[in-house]
Amino acid sequence: MAETRQFNHYTFFSFTDYYWQQPSEKRQAFLEELKSGIPQLAEQAFLYNIFPTRSEGDLMIWSAAQVEDTQTPHTFFSGFADKTSSWRPYLKPLNTLWGFTRPTDYASGKSSQELNPFEAERRPYLVIYPFHKMGDWYMMSRDARQGMMNEHIRIGRQYTEITQLLLYSTGLQDQEFVVVYETDDVAYFSKLVTELRDTEARKYTLRDTPIYTAIYRPMEEILSGLA
Repeated sequence: MAETRQFNHYTFFSFTDYYWQQPSEKRQAFLEELKSGIPQLAEQAFLYNIFPTRSEGDLMIWSAAQVEDTQTPHTFFSGFADKTSSWRPYLKPLNTLWGFTRPTDYASGKSSQELNPFEAERRPYLVIYPFHKMGDWYMMSRDARQGMMNEHIRIGRQYTEITQLLLYSTGLQDQEFVVVYETDDVAYFSKLVTELRDTEARKYTLRDTPIYTAIYRPMEEILSGLA
């Protein structure tokens, strides 16, 4: 039986000046609309803070769905656009990153460090960034690429407390992949990234920014501080 693919979508928002100019009761009413509307966006949806880790935005919504058929993405995009259109006076979309899961080309079997978006409990931090390889990477032989990825995988497996989700977005967005990590400790995560950047495969990275470090709290806690 073929493995079910997942679709994951990340949208980054900033509150508009118009939102902050509204009286407290209107801001509160809008936050209640968000509270009821976000769970309706997808099979699973989570709200995160992106301020104060980045200055240009306030919130991120992570939406996830199992891809049952070819209509799953279309259904999500249509519903997301319809639902969020009424939010636009108050929330401005800054960026979107999205893609699909599939078995990796460089490791066999399912990793114990695979991030599961359908778990109800989330860890304190989610780190998301686009990733684009240089063309020279794909011009090398499969064996050469596998050798460099073996080193990459070996290092990642030493950081057992960090889980990862790799999304494929080639031909769908500007990048080829969206890389997502979940962690309890951002300093520990930074140590992993530093070690990975010492590997030979790093020289074939064309771009891996912007990096979003999103902060998870229950939705009620996030929204209560924004009225």
